[in-house]
Amino acid sequence: MTLAIRLTINGVEREVALDDPRVTLLDLLRERLHLTGTKKGCDRGQCGACTVLVDGRRINACLALALSHDGSAVTTIEGVADGETLHPVQRAFIAHDGFQCGFCTPGQVMSAIGLIQEAQAGDDPERIREAMSGNLCRCGAYRGITEAVLEAQQEMSATAMGDAA
Repeated sequence: MTLAIRLTINGVEREVALDDPRVTLLDLLRERLHLTGTKKGCDRGQCGACTVLVDGRRINACLALALSHDGSAVTTIEGVADGETLHPVQRAFIAHDGFQCGFCTPGQVMSAIGLIQEAQAGDDPERIREAMSGNLCRCGAYRGITEAVLEAQQEMSATAMGDAA
């Protein structure tokens, strides 16, 4: 039995046929839709490498059944830049050396974007580290990641304030 679901992925509405209701959102994105920026790390929700935004909230795609997100808007790392213009979080990661080997970077960037959008970061580095604790970096780039979140948050807040004026 094949099931069809509709997802808006990186702003593009798609209908996807699932031949197995147990397909995770991660496997759907990577293996069927070839959006390989989202990484498969532990496959147990412990490392955060698979973090994507679903309806604007951070989730571990390896723990989510694709079927349960029928009708949702999914944003992957492929969907955050605007053409050649990087997202403020991506630019801040580069400026602060927030990524080392890069394997965890897509999940870290998506988690940071979600964190800033959820307005939970504040300007306290300890709060940022706690809010990002679901994303592991084996290279130990945590200091750069925290600094990147702080910088991107300021840029995104300034942009939002400019948009409101």
